[in-house]
Amino acid sequence: MSALDDFKKSKAFCVCVDSDGCAMDTMNIKHIRCFGPCMVDEWGLDAWREAILERWNVINLYSGTRGINRFKGLAMALGEISAQYTPIAGVEALIDWAEHAPELSNDAIKKELGRDPIFQKALDWSIAVNKAITELPQAEVKPFDHVREALAQAHKVADVVVVSSANPEAVREEWKRFGLIEDVDLLCTQEMGSKAYCISKLCEKGYGPANILMCGDAPGDDQAAAKNGILYYPILVSHENESWQLFLDEALNRFVNGGYAGEYQAARRAAFNHNLGL
Repeated sequence: MSALDDFKKSKAFCVCVDSDGCAMDTMNIKHIRCFGPCMVDEWGLDAWREAILERWNVINLYSGTRGINRFKGLAMALGEISAQYTPIAGVEALIDWAEHAPELSNDAIKKELGRDPIFQKALDWSIAVNKAITELPQAEVKPFDHVREALAQAHKVADVVVVSSANPEAVREEWKRFGLIEDVDLLCTQEMGSKAYCISKLCEKGYGPANILMCGDAPGDDQAAAKNGILYYPILVSHENESWQLFLDEALNRFVNGGYAGEYQAARRAAFNHNLGL
């Protein structure tokens, strides 16, 4: 039995919150300093470094593919690089795997190592990314402004659940370090299943669909909420602090008073989509 299975609701409402890029200002720094540069180094792409890193950030941070799985993002970027800059050996095999594999992880890619050398390079890249992330200065990993106050306010009227695809140790450490864990009733992280699955289990706890709100920063968060028929509050990339202020000023009150669904949610979702160029 997982903590999700054991969880029992204590309030009529539930606020779900993603971690990386939503509550925690960690997504930009990880992609800008770790994911992109490690790809350039692994494939020897320094001659086109600036343009390639700019495109990596568009794919993973500033467009409709924000929040994409790391291997899907890698396959997409290497496909473009192979077409525009220099041939990438084996890229077709990586693209095919990223599109069709039932699981996209370090463990899953290890099963492909004998098929094409690109899979070893992709694994080496992923391992290098993880190492680089652990070496990021702790002082630069912090919550966005107003998150602490927003969680405290939400916890007065709702159960608060972290719904994240990040690894549990990192989420727990970061949320504990900044005192955010004090206003959290449950941590749902990657080992418990997808965001959509975790939300589906929360829906079984007795909340009405209009009584669960997912706060997220990527289209995948919106899709996970829509799949379960719950409400969605977007945190806009490059406008995260303002998004959390708006949550405090009006969105949370609308949610608990029945005025969030309909036109208000549609307006927030439209702003979210426009911000990502959708």
